[in-house]
Amino acid sequence: MINLKEILNTFSDEQQQDLLLYLDKKNKRKDAKNCQLVKLIVSDNLSSVEISNKLYGKQNKAALHALRKRLFQSLIDFTANMSMKEENSIDIKLIKYILSARNFLQKGQIKVGYQILDKTIIIANEHQLFPILNEIYHTKIQFAHLNQNLNLEEVIVLFKENQQQLLVEENLNIAYAQIRKSLIDYQHKKSNLDIKKLIEDVLLKQNITISSSLSFKSLYQIIQITSISSAQKFDYWNIEQFLIDTYQIIKNHSSKDKQVYYHIETLYLISNVLFRNKKFKESQQYLELMLFYMKENKQKYFNDFATKHDLLLSLNLNYSKNQVVAIELLEPYIKKKNIDIVSQLDLSLTLIVFYYQHNALEKAQNLFSKFYHTDKWYIEKAGIVWTIKKNLIEILLQIDLGNIDLVDSRLKSFKRNYFLNLTEFNQERVIAYLQLVEIYYKNPEIATSKEFYDKVEKSFNWIDRNKEDVFMMSFYAWLKAKMNKQDVYLVTLDLIKG
Repeated sequence: MINLKEILNTFSDEQQQDLLLYLDKKNKRKDAKNCQLVKLIVSDNLSSVEISNKLYGKQNKAALHALRKRLFQSLIDFTANMSMKEENSIDIKLIKYILSARNFLQKGQIKVGYQILDKTIIIANEHQLFPILNEIYHTKIQFAHLNQNLNLEEVIVLFKENQQQLLVEENLNIAYAQIRKSLIDYQHKKSNLDIKKLIEDVLLKQNITISSSLSFKSLYQIIQITSISSAQKFDYWNIEQFLIDTYQIIKNHSSKDKQVYYHIETLYLISNVLFRNKKFKESQQYLELMLFYMKENKQKYFNDFATKHDLLLSLNLNYSKNQVVAIELLEPYIKKKNIDIVSQLDLSLTLIVFYYQHNALEKAQNLFSKFYHTDKWYIEKAGIVWTIKKNLIEILLQIDLGNIDLVDSRLKSFKRNYFLNLTEFNQERVIAYLQLVEIYYKNPEIATSKEFYDKVEKSFNWIDRNKEDVFMMSFYAWLKAKMNKQDVYLVTLDLIKG
């Protein structure tokens, strides 16, 4: 059964109101119950039985099923109309131009038809819409015999050049799909994978090289693929310069003002990598630029990116000695509706860490109690790296809360479920870290001894401080705080500062 609640929760409050207006106008009968169904789904966590009772005053499975089917179809129509008004407005506009031009050409209005096509070419080139350009040139060539003033050979050359651009775009789309699919298999099926080699091999196979001839969307996809691959192995340092260099191509791209959505996405990815590399000032500079473009075009994309922007900004603030401001920025999001599940999980886990570092352990525990799903569910929604992080944080939190029985069960579960994954990620350091945590947990007084200090030093092969991931250092800070009997947040800041 289609999960209508999941679909409706992706809509903003304004979009939900627009949907109700759309349904109301569409209804031909006064007793239509689709608006009522929407309100029940959005406002309450009601079962099908409860919804049926509220709608019909009794159980009526057949009627409710039919109503849900009609609502789902209306949702498809509504989102399609919404998309045509927003994301694909240029595409739809140009398609209408092409259809209009063809109509004039078929009726013998050759001059008017070609004038419309010429106007369409200018707009399509501005936005690098190669599939639409393909249709325009196809139409020009199809009716060329009726236009004595047309330079057919010139149009054929332009048509073939555009076909090459279109082929590059399609090849990149294939590469993007293949890489993302392999990364999902890597996460969920625990398959062995050399991610860097995968990207190199796929791009080479598709004959893709990075240059300004690629569209803004294509350059963004390359940056996204690279960023995702680095996240798998916590290796952000080695891709930083590549991302910044690639952005220099994008920054001066001819269509940067026409493809604002992908521009914002790119700025976010670069800012995230800079944050992970502990370059908080530089990260915030890209966030400021991101916010600038979010406010462009009457804030067209503001709501799409506000959550991601504020989450990353809060992280930068937290690790720049502005912890209270970071907490205040995130707290309102916990009660907000209409936030996608992955963002909600990231927001909650981040705020738990902030509370923990702020010594607000009860607040951290209360928020953690909302993570009531199975690990399998969290892996499917947020990935295995996020789930491992969640489990590690819970173990540390329960140790500090003194919940002995819970710590024992969590440690056993973590070893059983994730040690193999960590080995495949080449993250034996996390295994070594957890083993040290367990030693401390079972014998806390050993933490300040030279024996334990030497064991910690021998257990880790830390890379250069500048290259180490900020989150990895945050976990280590907890252990060092126990060894030095210091505040975990101050130790974290001291470690990051170097």
